[in-house]
Amino acid sequence: MAWLPKSKKARRRLAVVGVAGVVLIAAAGLVFYALGDAVSLFYTPSQAERAHLPTGRKIQLGGLVEKGSVVRHPDGAIEFVVTDNIATAKVVFKGDLPDLFREGQGVVTKGAYKGGVFEASQVLAKHDENYMPRELQKSLKQSGEWRGKGAPPPSYEKSAANP
Repeated sequence: MAWLPKSKKARRRLAVVGVAGVVLIAAAGLVFYALGDAVSLFYTPSQAERAHLPTGRKIQLGGLVEKGSVVRHPDGAIEFVVTDNIATAKVVFKGDLPDLFREGQGVVTKGAYKGGVFEASQVLAKHDENYMPRELQKSLKQSGEWRGKGAPPPSYEKSAANP
């Protein structure tokens, strides 16, 4: 064949490189297949809405628990709404909530969307008043709802200070 090198040594090197390339591609493919849904991406409700996630895809959904949205059912299921002040997502969870879970506080849930409702397998509440996922902070800053460190004072404080 005209495209193969003429020397035996060069052909052997080309064969080794070719086999090594196939083995590396196969190994990478197996690693990505094995990871599958093990990689859990973080979304806020508005990001999840825009992403059009497939049903059953495991993700982390984070935001603030909307005030007045927690409903406890006799069968042990708990429903609440997670918001990022742009969009909301209804969450259903069966199990014990963390002690720090409260309305108006930050929460990260792990689970998947099924039928338009986020079915959580785990609920993580923030551990102190300063904790908030970086993605949620960014989302709140973009929407103008950020009230943490470095936030501008609320508009009512400006009007009261400068009549």
